[in-house]
Amino acid sequence: MNLEQQFQARIDQEIKVEPRDWMPEEYRQMNIRQIAQHAHSEIVGMLPEGNWITRAPSLRRKVALLAKVQDEGGHGLYLYSAAETLGISREELIDQLHEGKAKYSSIFNYPALTWADIGAIGWLVDGAAIMNQVSLTRTSYGPYARAMVRICKEESFHQRQGYEILLTLCRGTQEQKAMAQDSLNRWWWPALMMFGPNDDQSTHTEKSMNWKLKRKKNDELRQQFVDVTVPQAEYLGITVPDPDLKWNEERGHYDFGEINWDEFWQVVKGNGPCNKKRMNDRIKAHEEGAWVREAAMAYAEKRQQRKLQQAS
Repeated sequence: MNLEQQFQARIDQEIKVEPRDWMPEEYRQMNIRQIAQHAHSEIVGMLPEGNWITRAPSLRRKVALLAKVQDEGGHGLYLYSAAETLGISREELIDQLHEGKAKYSSIFNYPALTWADIGAIGWLVDGAAIMNQVSLTRTSYGPYARAMVRICKEESFHQRQGYEILLTLCRGTQEQKAMAQDSLNRWWWPALMMFGPNDDQSTHTEKSMNWKLKRKKNDELRQQFVDVTVPQAEYLGITVPDPDLKWNEERGHYDFGEINWDEFWQVVKGNGPCNKKRMNDRIKAHEEGAWVREAAMAYAEKRQQRKLQQAS
C-alpha cells in the first residue's frame, strides 16, 4: 500500500489528519484554499456590519453588534492560524486577498442599506454559514475541525441576534415590518448563493467529499437551509421572494425557484455592487493598522529578550 492509499485509508477510518502527518500536496492545497476563503470571509464580513455600530438604534444594539464584529475578527484569527499549520504564512494569505488572488464569500459584496439588513445578515447569512460549518466540525483536517467547534457556537448566537432584530421590527410599526420585508427581498437569493454552484458545476466537490474536507454537498446544504428558514419567515410574518416556493409532500422538502447564476458568477468575478469598496476598505484598514501589528511584534520581541536575559 503506497502513501496515498494509506492516507485515504486513514480518512475512511475517520482518523483526523494532523499538521505533521504526511498528506498529498493536492489535499494540502485544497485545505489552504478552503480555510483561507473562510478566514477572508470572516474578516471582510466585518465591514458591512462595522459600518452600522455607531448607527444602531440603542446602546444594547450597539454593544451586541460590536461583540459580534469582534467575534468575527476572532474567527478570522483561528482560521488563519489553522491555515498556517499547512505551511503558509498569514501575511501571504492576506496579500493574496488584497491582490485579488483569493476569494471570500460573495454575499459580502452586497450593501447593508438599512438596520433591518443587519438582522437579515444575522438570520440568513450566519444561518447559511452555520448550515455549512456544523458539518465542518467533522472535517478531516484536525486543526480546522477543532476551530470550527467554537466558531459554530458563536455563530449560533449571531444568527439568533439577527432573527431577534427582525422579530422586533416585524412586531413594530408597518414601516418597520416593511423594512424587514425589504431586507428579506434583497438578501434571500444571495444567501442561497452562499452554498456555491450546483454540484454538477462545482469543480472541487467530488475530491473534497472523498477526502472528507466537506461532509455535505452544496445542493444538500442549500435544500436544508430552505427547509429550516421558510417556517422562520412565516413566523415573522414576512414573505420569501420566490413565487415558485412550495412544500413538496412527496419529497418532504420545499421546492424553490432557479437561482440567477449569472449574477452569482458576476459577483464572484468582482463585478458585484460592493466588490471594489469592500477591498479598498479592507486594504485601507490593513495599512492603517500596521503600527498596531508592529508595536505588538516589538513588544513580543522585548519580552522574549528579557526572558533570555533572566535565564542567562
